[in-house]
Amino acid sequence: MNAQWKAAESQQPRSSAWPEGTRERRNFRRRHEEDAVVRHFTPGRIPRLLRKPFDERMHRSIDIIGAVLGLCFFSPLFLLSILAIKLTSRGPVFYTQIRVGAAGKLFRMYKLRTMICGADQRKVLLLARNEMDGPVFKIKNDPRVTPVGRLLRKFSLDEVPQFVNVLKGEMSLVGPRPPLPSEVKRYQRWHLQRLMVKPGLTGLWQVSGRNRLNFNEWVRLDIRYIRQRSLKMDLSILLKTFRVVFLRPDGS
Repeated sequence: MNAQWKAAESQQPRSSAWPEGTRERRNFRRRHEEDAVVRHFTPGRIPRLLRKPFDERMHRSIDIIGAVLGLCFFSPLFLLSILAIKLTSRGPVFYTQIRVGAAGKLFRMYKLRTMICGADQRKVLLLARNEMDGPVFKIKNDPRVTPVGRLLRKFSLDEVPQFVNVLKGEMSLVGPRPPLPSEVKRYQRWHLQRLMVKPGLTGLWQVSGRNRLNFNEWVRLDIRYIRQRSLKMDLSILLKTFRVVFLRPDGS
């Protein structure tokens, strides 16, 4: 498998201005790939669904307060996670990825790195093992995930940096999970309804079966949330998420 991965990496196109240093090469490749994603992403015009002005302000206030409390609460584990990643595997501590937000707007999502370097390039070699239907890719025992990464994923600690996305207004505490542009390109028209609101750190699908659901069931739960969403519903989902993550953790 390592030989296949190396062969796949050797086939990646390189610019004539290819930087010399390892970090410079990594940053150059990331910018090149992200530029390509943005250049070819055409989701069409997707409406944005807003609450009533008062509810919208309250929702945003809860997002900000929740994100600040979340960063404070998880800060000790967050620092330990950073140290563990740095000591056990080569590469950057943080991982960023272009995702699709409300109304099809692209943004950069932050996570702690849970995979080996070059994992995105090696995904093509694992497509046949995909356990999800539809445009989503996920396998239970992904060989790209590091031992520390598995632990972080089990308790969703790799998603703590997304509180920063919430503070920036790109995400919400509760909402549909932000998809990749490549996934949105494969959406059926009715799937686009899940892009009408801000994506969230958690959502109705995460407390209703998570990976045991097929993609269409996942989207139906997102649409149900969008149609019924309220402050009371958001607080209920947050409470259920806490129980799922800490009392019955089953990974992300």
